[in-house]
Amino acid sequence: MKLSPKSSDVRPETPSRTEIDFQALAHTIKQWGMALGFAKVGITDTDLSADETWLLDWLDQGCHGEMDYMQRHGAKRSRPQQLVPGTTRIISVRMDYWPAQAEAAEQLLDDPLRAYLSRYALGRDYHKVLRRRLQKLATRIQQRIGPFGYRAFTDSAPVLEKAIARNAGLGWIGKHTNLIDDKGGSWFFLGELFTDLPLPIDAPASAHCGNCQACIDICPTQAIVAPYRLDARRCISYLTIELHGSIPEELRPLLGNRIYGCDDCQLVCPWNRFARPGVENDFTPRQGLDSATLVKLFAWDESAFLANTEGTAIRRIGYQRWLRNIAVALGNAPHHDSVRAALEARCDDPSALVREHVTWGLREQARRKALPAG
Repeated sequence: MKLSPKSSDVRPETPSRTEIDFQALAHTIKQWGMALGFAKVGITDTDLSADETWLLDWLDQGCHGEMDYMQRHGAKRSRPQQLVPGTTRIISVRMDYWPAQAEAAEQLLDDPLRAYLSRYALGRDYHKVLRRRLQKLATRIQQRIGPFGYRAFTDSAPVLEKAIARNAGLGWIGKHTNLIDDKGGSWFFLGELFTDLPLPIDAPASAHCGNCQACIDICPTQAIVAPYRLDARRCISYLTIELHGSIPEELRPLLGNRIYGCDDCQLVCPWNRFARPGVENDFTPRQGLDSATLVKLFAWDESAFLANTEGTAIRRIGYQRWLRNIAVALGNAPHHDSVRAALEARCDDPSALVREHVTWGLREQARRKALPAG
């Protein structure tokens, strides 16, 4: 739905910058953001110098794995004014996505014959949803003050979005490296509007993890190697989404039935008792992906995969990695004739990547069959 300016929103003449009350404008921008479905809106400047030091050290340690794009843009990721010249302020927004209507996450993780997909991926691709809302917000600002410089981002460019959101007061970066809000948990997406408007900035959020390390203890692959430090090379989200080749054999048994991402560190976080269900209909689970069996999903041909993941973030991994991930999960499942038959049906898959993981899965099924009963 296209936003139409109300008569009260449009001045007869565009005001000059010296005529604009930026304090009042910042307050109005936050109201507009909330009306557009954002749960929280904050404003910060472009100083990310401390985070740049952390980022460079993380990259030097190789913790980004194959995510070469983390290095590709040089300092643009930590220096917003280089990414978008003229940027002086960043409007940071949050949109909640927890799908309250989805099958209970813990229930799925306890059922090794069903597939677990990260809760954020069950509905429409968040990139499209947030970008569209950010553009509407920019349009409202332009209707009020006239043309201004801006660019919208949603995990779609070299942007340190969590550090920006923290500086804008949206939450603190937890020990699992996700952003946490003390009144809303961590089940939310982030987006940014880089602007050249000299808006007043908000106070950064303070941290409240204290002595808790539940996220560190629960991580299936121990990817959180220290508080506030994630080694992506061990992270299930990286292994099932970002990694293009073979999943390391020693890590495969630790994936369990997780075929797209992992939420364990968020599921165990005590702050998520304050999380609020998402109200955006676009994030409602699609195609029964919140409760499907591994065997059913593994039976999809490529056209079914494309049709059933249309409009979702899942499509980005492609059909071969989809099958690779499910083959691992089937290998991790208890021995069952239907599981073995599903794997055997793909022994001659055209993809060497899929065949490799199918072979591993069948070997694991055979090993489980040979185990003594009980």
